[in-house]
Amino acid sequence: MAKKSDAVIGFEKQIWKAACVLWGSISASDYRKVFIGLIFLRYISASFEKRYQELVAEGQHYENNRDAYTEKNIFYVPESARWGVIAAASHAEEIGKVIDDAMEAIEEENPKLKGVLPKNYASPDLDKDKLSDVVDLFTDEIHAEDLTKSKDLLGRTYEYCIAKFAEQEGKKGGEFYTPASIVRTIVAVLHPLGNCRIYDPCCGSGGMFVQSMKFIEAHSGRNDNVSIFGQESNPDTWKMAKINMAIRGIEANLGAYPKDTFAKDLQAGERFDFIMANPPFNLSNWGQKNLVNDPRWGYGLPPEGNANYAWIQHMIYHLNRKGKIGLVLANGALSTQSGGEGEIRKNIIEDDLIEAIVALPTQLFYSVTIPVTLWFISKRKDQPGKTLFIDAREIGHMVDRKHRDFSEEDIAKIADTVKAFQAGTLEEEKGFSAVVTTEEIAKQDYILTPGRYVGVKEEEEDDEPYEEKMARLTAELSDLFAKSHVLEKEIKEKLGEIGYEI
Repeated sequence: MAKKSDAVIGFEKQIWKAACVLWGSISASDYRKVFIGLIFLRYISASFEKRYQELVAEGQHYENNRDAYTEKNIFYVPESARWGVIAAASHAEEIGKVIDDAMEAIEEENPKLKGVLPKNYASPDLDKDKLSDVVDLFTDEIHAEDLTKSKDLLGRTYEYCIAKFAEQEGKKGGEFYTPASIVRTIVAVLHPLGNCRIYDPCCGSGGMFVQSMKFIEAHSGRNDNVSIFGQESNPDTWKMAKINMAIRGIEANLGAYPKDTFAKDLQAGERFDFIMANPPFNLSNWGQKNLVNDPRWGYGLPPEGNANYAWIQHMIYHLNRKGKIGLVLANGALSTQSGGEGEIRKNIIEDDLIEAIVALPTQLFYSVTIPVTLWFISKRKDQPGKTLFIDAREIGHMVDRKHRDFSEEDIAKIADTVKAFQAGTLEEEKGFSAVVTTEEIAKQDYILTPGRYVGVKEEEEDDEPYEEKMARLTAELSDLFAKSHVLEKEIKEKLGEIGYEI
């Protein structure tokens, strides 16, 4: 998987840094709506302008023909909503109303965006000077030619800003954003290709879809034969996903409105090749009492107090005959026996659906330290009667004091391990990977914790001679003692200067 260029990363960070300067006293969630709404407005205007100039150059007088834009998957932007109009009014008293009117006009011209775009820029709670500065920022730093050089520049900027807002909003950020390293790992393992149907029943801001399309394009050169389906219950998050898809030029069926997936399955009649999801961890009160006889519970009725096995069964229900699932769950789902969950897990295992379980390290999520696991479920396993267990808790690197991330090499190690297992060529690595039969899992009471199966990592043999090791360690200890004496002296001197003697 290709790495982003430094130039693009620099642009993203530059925009975010400037955005933080303009933030002011508004809450992260409110500022998120303001900022990402303007990213979208700037994007569609730049895309429109580029196409407009192309049509003018052709000399066929199609520059005001809406079909000339929609056939290229470009939103038609009415004159009053174009960025030039916004930029010209940036320091006018009515700049908020100008932007709200622009959003309204775009929705009128493009029915698929109806009710999606933010229209709160004229709010008296929004500092108009700050808003003016943000408009100037987008005018000065984002140009149509940038989009020519990197067609998904603003798409990447949008994702980067969503990630940063998730970090700022802490635990609430997890409601709309799954860390990119987790998403890329799921996609790399599932390996979606063209001519497929992809589904996420709790899609957040649409990160699974974006990474899937990137992967497919990188491996096949095109992604125009992929069908995307999703559902999201939170209205603001659903709008973020719609905007994300629009910026990326991805045609996606996310339902006509936001809705809880359990209460109203908007994709009830659909079956999919790939399902990817990061459902809410250990969701309680998910509506079980109203869904007792729902056909989705083919392996047992999930308990009211925890929706983990409701999510799993919902996704299995939506698989086609060769479909695959990749999802994130809290570790409790691996071993719980409460509320019939143990029996449900047993039934799923006995039906030979669990292809791989991957234990992840902590601190991958913003402000959520709960350990999590990746589940990979398949209707047509390459190794029937066997499950791959991977303990990946020791991989990854700390990007700061609180957050861990995966490198491309880390992701490749997990994906390549699964690929080798599927091909029947995997050489098990003690402490990291193990191939286990269904019979062996049954002997462990159908518990799926990877640590039970992969064992303890073998320590590298220490071939340093005893005398040499002791000489080295003694020298290192002596050096540390010397440094401690220096520090002790400095501390005593500093304390003496302020009147404290030791």
